Amino acid sequence: MGGSHDREVRPGRRSRRWGTARVSGESMRPTLRPGDLLLIRYGARPRVGRLAVVRLPDRGLAVKRVTRREPEGWWVERDNPAAGVDSWLVGAIPDVDVIAVVAVRLWPAIRRPSGAD
Repeated sequence: MGGSHDREVRPGRRSRRWGTARVSGESMRPTLRPGDLLLIRYGARPRVGRLAVVRLPDRGLAVKRVTRREPEGWWVERDNPAAGVDSWLVGAIPDVDVIAVVAVRLWPAIRRPSGAD
């Protein structure tokens, strides 16, 4: 990061920058599909029922659904039980590993039913 528009991030204060993320993998089907482009907000507090970008232990970043707060952190789940990894396999995600929340899917804006021309 650089330039005059960057804000200093102080310890104990969460950054509220916006960014984008591209979906890969099948774990959030049918809600999200590979290639979907998401608008995300870094440092925002997760809310139950909403999607978040999280750092999974030894697996990297992933988009998951926040389902509840646990003493150890946030419990996150995949929408597709047949694919991916979630808190059922790795446990609760600590606050520091909740990277961003998903605000909206940017692309595709409207999805056509499967098989539609």
